[in-house]
Amino acid sequence: MTSDSVKTSKNTYMIVIVAALGYFVDIYDLILFGVVRKASLTDLGLGPDEIKTVGESLLNWQMAGMLLGGIFWGILGDKKGRLSVLFGSILTYSLANIANGFVDTIPMYTICRFLAGIGLAGELGAGITLVSESMHKDKRGYGTMIVATVGVFGAVVAGISGEFLDNWRHSYYLGGAMGLALLLLRIGIYESGMYSHVAESGVSKGNFFSLFSSRKTAYKYFSIIATGFPIWYVIGILVTFSPETAKAMGMTDLPKAGTAVTFAFAGLTIGDFLSGWISQIIKSRKKTILIFLIMTFLCVCSYFLFGHQSLTTFYTITFFLGLCTGYWAVFMSTASELFGTNIRSTVTTTAPNFVRGSLILTTLLIGLCKSMLGFSALSSIVGVGALLFIVAFICLRNIEETFGKDLDFIEE
Repeated sequence: MTSDSVKTSKNTYMIVIVAALGYFVDIYDLILFGVVRKASLTDLGLGPDEIKTVGESLLNWQMAGMLLGGIFWGILGDKKGRLSVLFGSILTYSLANIANGFVDTIPMYTICRFLAGIGLAGELGAGITLVSESMHKDKRGYGTMIVATVGVFGAVVAGISGEFLDNWRHSYYLGGAMGLALLLLRIGIYESGMYSHVAESGVSKGNFFSLFSSRKTAYKYFSIIATGFPIWYVIGILVTFSPETAKAMGMTDLPKAGTAVTFAFAGLTIGDFLSGWISQIIKSRKKTILIFLIMTFLCVCSYFLFGHQSLTTFYTITFFLGLCTGYWAVFMSTASELFGTNIRSTVTTTAPNFVRGSLILTTLLIGLCKSMLGFSALSSIVGVGALLFIVAFICLRNIEETFGKDLDFIEE
């Protein structure tokens, strides 16, 4: 093996490690608010009736930041390189996390959640893009599998920290400290050769609006995003707001949000590993997403039909909900593989953040069903969920198979 080959191999390993740990901290912070929501808002003086409304508002501000950040970091990744996004996004959400530990008013909490959302939007897309461009086309699914599996375990740690740390502020400090420590590892990696080649050419890079230049391209872009809608319907509604959803289902002994998050993401950790592994075994991203999408639908049905019976049943189904939504790893691989090098970072960064940001639309639709159509809270949640699944299944049919696809191409 030549010295260049050894150098390339070491860089690939480091890219996977940094991307995985970066996503770990990313998910920790993303989920942490759902875990400490009640404790933090109660500590800031809010009553029980205000906590749900303000909590939804803060979560929506975080998701709004992720929508804007996804576009910003995605374009920056194509114009200035994937490494610049890794550094900038990790630094942003680490500092926002630390600042969040010092808030004493709701407006300051809102600003910190918005800024954290902007920072959180960049790391995963840049990491997956680097992994996809650095690994062999037949093996890169394993790299994404490792990143997603290690990353989502950050939610389990968030759930544990929220339950066992004696102060919710300490959980935010921990997230910020982990992010800053991670920046030291980022120093040891360098840019993908595939991107470096495009960067030296005169090709237009990071043109977000080129994704809407034709009906075919726009539909391909929307389709991959839509296949991820059920994931954040499950995580953002059924898990994050599990106490409120359980109450709507008639439960009197209500689950804890932190415990539900821990169970869901423990399942998601296993699911991400399984989906990545299965996609490599059957050599198909599309079939793997279909399998897990069907399992997710069946598990959501079980959640509403049987979840109210007991806390044990509720948490068990929540675990399997997480496992079934573990096609997130394959979703990210597919998004990265669908488009050319000159727009790949933009797509890989914006797609997951638009999926996460769909939570804003989901909560809005649920609210409209209750206020304008007169549906009950439970009927609204069920109805909107059914709509999201229908859209996901329809859009999946129109996505091309990307397993083993050569990524050394550009979008005209």
